[in-house]
Amino acid sequence: MTQRPFRFGLAVIEPGSAEAWREKARRAEALGYDILLVPDHIGNGRLGWGPALMAAATVTSRLRIGTFVLDNDFRHPAIVAQDAATLDLLSDGRFELGLGAGWLLADYTPSGIPWDAPGVRAGRLEEAVAIITRLLEGETVTFAGRHYTIDDLPADPRPVQQPRPPIMLGVGGPRLLTFAARHADIVSVVMSSRREGGLVMDMDTATVAGKVALVRRAAGERFAQLELNVLLQGVFATDNPQAAAEELSSSWETPAATLLDSPYLLFGTVDEIVATLQQRRVQLGISYITVFDRDWDALNPVVERLAGT
Repeated sequence: MTQRPFRFGLAVIEPGSAEAWREKARRAEALGYDILLVPDHIGNGRLGWGPALMAAATVTSRLRIGTFVLDNDFRHPAIVAQDAATLDLLSDGRFELGLGAGWLLADYTPSGIPWDAPGVRAGRLEEAVAIITRLLEGETVTFAGRHYTIDDLPADPRPVQQPRPPIMLGVGGPRLLTFAARHADIVSVVMSSRREGGLVMDMDTATVAGKVALVRRAAGERFAQLELNVLLQGVFATDNPQAAAEELSSSWETPAATLLDSPYLLFGTVDEIVATLQQRRVQLGISYITVFDRDWDALNPVVERLAGT
């Protein structure tokens, strides 16, 4: 199978001032990152995704913008589709929409947003994706589901990208991995979520490979069209990876050997990290790599070497 070129995304969790935000966007573009991404959490200084991404788009010309990922429970899909189309229109076709079912209980309890069972949240996301996809593709939508009802809603405004902006789903469980394989353009293979909130540390290579294999089976012939993503949880630029992994092992309650091999982490010199990403692309098909801004200094030399290759 032909390998996809590497793409690199920067997920910003420390925005700083208005000028610091604009400078981060300009610098990301200059360094060769492909896309600037905004996570979707409530509180802790997090920016609202629409205004933040529009501000980044106005000071860049090539850099794409996107969400990583919107919690579907926070907004009605008709509003998400309208905002997504608006951002794509005003950024001249540079927007990518990332969606997920929600996983962080701390977003829900303080805000009063109901924390429903995993199956309910998954079903709601599935319906939302169907609605958003149709609206972004220009349909006038009537929809009657378990969670949403829409009556003759026109698609307006229209996005620049055709048939629509790319949709990424951040998913970790079998049901939504299967759904993403059949309906997304990009599948971000994330760690599984706990019923009571939070994440399972299922970050070993074998588990990730199993999730990718499930996506491959469910996608069938369309697998070749899918882009696979991971969100790095840490990048450790070091000439002693073993020591760095052992130091991290106790706080993460995960064996150092698992951390060293995990697709969600990178350890080593620039040459070693480049080789690791190339090997993981061959092994797992993962070509789209996202890093938090707290770690981008460590990854920047790798982006310079690999972006677009």
